[in-house]
Amino acid sequence: MGMINHKLRVYTSRENLPKEQQLAHKIANMVCEDVKISPEVEDMVINRIIDNASVAIASLEREPVANARAMAVNHPRHDNRGASIFGMPNNQKFHAEWAAWANCTAVRELDYHDTFLAADYSHPGDSIPAVIAVAQQLDKSGKDLLRGIIASYEVHVNLVKAICLHKHKIDHVAHLCPAQAAGVCAMLNLDVETTYQAIQQSLHVSVSTRQSRKGEISSWKAYVPAHGAKLAIEAVDRAMRGEGSPSPIYEGEDSILAWILDGPDSDYTVPLPGPGEEKRAILETYTKEHSAEYQSQALIDLAFRMRKHISDFSQIKDILIETSHHTHYVIGTGAKDPQKMDPNASRETLDHSIMYIFAVALLDGRWHHVDSYDRVKVQNSETISLWHKISTIEKPYWTDIYHAKDPNRKAFGGKVIITMNDGKTLEDKIERANAHPAGARPFKRENYIGKFDMLTKELIKTEERNRFIGLVENLSNLTPKEVKEINVQVAELSNSTLDTKGIF
Repeated sequence: MGMINHKLRVYTSRENLPKEQQLAHKIANMVCEDVKISPEVEDMVINRIIDNASVAIASLEREPVANARAMAVNHPRHDNRGASIFGMPNNQKFHAEWAAWANCTAVRELDYHDTFLAADYSHPGDSIPAVIAVAQQLDKSGKDLLRGIIASYEVHVNLVKAICLHKHKIDHVAHLCPAQAAGVCAMLNLDVETTYQAIQQSLHVSVSTRQSRKGEISSWKAYVPAHGAKLAIEAVDRAMRGEGSPSPIYEGEDSILAWILDGPDSDYTVPLPGPGEEKRAILETYTKEHSAEYQSQALIDLAFRMRKHISDFSQIKDILIETSHHTHYVIGTGAKDPQKMDPNASRETLDHSIMYIFAVALLDGRWHHVDSYDRVKVQNSETISLWHKISTIEKPYWTDIYHAKDPNRKAFGGKVIITMNDGKTLEDKIERANAHPAGARPFKRENYIGKFDMLTKELIKTEERNRFIGLVENLSNLTPKEVKEINVQVAELSNSTLDTKGIF
């Protein structure tokens, strides 16, 4: 049967759209169906758990992550129920929604984990900490956890394929939060009605503006998936207690489509696996080799290639990047954000500036999650000079393949034209990042583990590294006790004891 396309529009209250025809109910039916899991899907889930842990541990002492952890630590559990917080001892447990808060922030901080781009943007791996936290608190097995993570990816990817939030300046957590709730429901093996209510509630409470990714981007960008995780876990808890939610949340006369998205004329088509079909959406997603916005990944690789043909960077007159609509308007000069060209901009702003990113990649021939954003580098005169010579423009070809339905054609690259002072030009193009599944060097298990080792080697002991990797690689066979140990422990960690700095 394959995928089934579900038409989505606004219904008046008089039309009284039956529950079974509502998108949230159709998603719940798909989520709750226990279907086969292929080895390649399980393998990718393991890769992404490792990937999340690597970027989380590398960010533990960064201020937003340390503060998120400080908030979470003030919500301990002492009844042998609870979840682990990244970096902390496995024998210390905390309320699941607060552990998810701390862990999602840690995963998101460096903007260095997996991505899926289509009609909208997403980081599907943002669901993983939420599902793990609930699994740990409620004594679920590795097989349960696997089912939940796969479901969260399936919901997230297919919503992102169909519904553009960015067009209406709505942040992409509005797709993430329902996916987080769906993953928790699938992992707990809840019934369709409970799952339906949880998905509706999680969408209703998670709509926020896209100002979080505009202008001077703040640390809130790291907290967004954590906020979604808390909302999702609370939504599932309410639904499990028999509480209902605003309905129909997508199609209602005063709901999301009608007033947040395209209005009464909304016409979306959401694909979902048909009955009995395996959930394989995770295989369409891709991780990052470089710590920067995904749409810059291929262009970073291109900068490394092009720099070999430039002997004197001071002789560059200007650089034009021809790319897709989204890349031009979100991280390019089409955004018209002066902050993207500002040497005093935040790290969060810089990793959404392809002008800055391409300049540093071209000059250095490397990209590092800390060094490439160092204040000395940002404010270096050579960096600023080259940075301010770069502009972007949208070209139909790149927009077309960005939105291609065929995953074998979909790509997020661009063409770069470097003009020298003497009039000579250097041109090159790239469609996919090297690490993309269809790229020059697709990421495989050894690459995920290599990234983990690179990011954590000075932070954790070898024994802890081996324990964690070995545990996760045996995911579907893990007992509930072993699931509670899916965490990377760090010897010394700030903000890991009760404090009185805030309200909690």
